[in-house]
Amino acid sequence: MGYVRTTTSLTLLSVGHACVDVYQGAVASLVPFFVAERAYGYAVASGIVLAASLLSSVAQPVFGALTDRWAMPWLLPLSTLLGGTGIALSGLSGSYGITLAFVALSGIGVAAYHPESARIARLTARGSHTGMAWFSLGGNIGFALAPLMVSTVISPWGLRATPLLVLPALAGTALCVPVLRMLGRRQAAGAADRTATGDDDVKSFVKLSLAVVLRSIVFVGLSTFIALHAQQRLDGGPVAGTAALCVLYLGGAVGSVLGGRLADRWDRVRVCRWSYLLSTVAVAGVVLVPGPALFLFVALTSAGLYVPFSLQVTLGQDYLPSRVGTASGVTLGLTVSIGGLTAPLLGAAADSTSLRTALVPLVLMPLLSWLLFRHLPEPAVHRAVRRHDDAGARTSTA
Repeated sequence: MGYVRTTTSLTLLSVGHACVDVYQGAVASLVPFFVAERAYGYAVASGIVLAASLLSSVAQPVFGALTDRWAMPWLLPLSTLLGGTGIALSGLSGSYGITLAFVALSGIGVAAYHPESARIARLTARGSHTGMAWFSLGGNIGFALAPLMVSTVISPWGLRATPLLVLPALAGTALCVPVLRMLGRRQAAGAADRTATGDDDVKSFVKLSLAVVLRSIVFVGLSTFIALHAQQRLDGGPVAGTAALCVLYLGGAVGSVLGGRLADRWDRVRVCRWSYLLSTVAVAGVVLVPGPALFLFVALTSAGLYVPFSLQVTLGQDYLPSRVGTASGVTLGLTVSIGGLTAPLLGAAADSTSLRTALVPLVLMPLLSWLLFRHLPEPAVHRAVRRHDDAGARTSTA
């Protein structure tokens, strides 16, 4: 019965995660429509991504620190609604400033969601790699569905149809209710939080955070401009751009699950090193190789960048076992948001040179992440927790 409850809670958390992260993907998916309908330049359009990222970057560690002091499960439904409402209102005003404000509101909602949801997911999954991978998978599916959702709604009716984009947020809010009830029953029954304990390894956490920031820069940069890049490289229209963006996000769904499976066989640090080496080659292919092969390299890039995603979350939590909320806010949210801060720089470079030239520096980002991971240890404390959980599973089965 406990296994069924755990599986149900993780499934609901994963789907709810998708309903939130669809709005992170929606920001980049809306960029081509803002360019077409409002004649924005690259730099101006990428400012929309910046708006979603800037306040999120500031708010993320704040929410993480708060969840380290107090459990705030009510943040899940509230933040889901904020994330959806901001995007739903973003296309209604022709004012650039108002558009930025609504997108920023969505970014705050996303920032509030991740630290608390990651804490609850860790509690539910008991720190397992596979459990966190399934939780992360939900966010990746949300990213993957964003271009299809935005294209389906905005292509026929234009930006005035953005209010329809609030529907995933309403669904995600409803899904939070049974999760919070299950969590309340577990706490009332006095269930122990069997997560890692030990001393904080701040030095390793800082190195990990830098590696995730570099990963964020390349992923957000590609998600912002891959649709326009694909249209140019394939001489195609919006369909080619939407297809490239979908491949970028769908590959992440595969990478997240694969990362959890690989980490069950090898340690997380080693798996992350391999994936960043693969990503370096794949990003070079995205930027430099012409023709339909672009889609293959986009898929490899996405998988390579997302294999480490959930592993980095649990690594951060194990490096800072006394501040799980802060670690979750940084590895799952803050470093992802920081990538959006560089999008205007790429846009300005594209305006002054070409989009392809502006994307070339992204090839170096996963290589630098690989270099940082070469000097990171695998936390021994997590192996102890895994042995404890395995022993408990054998006892309950006997």
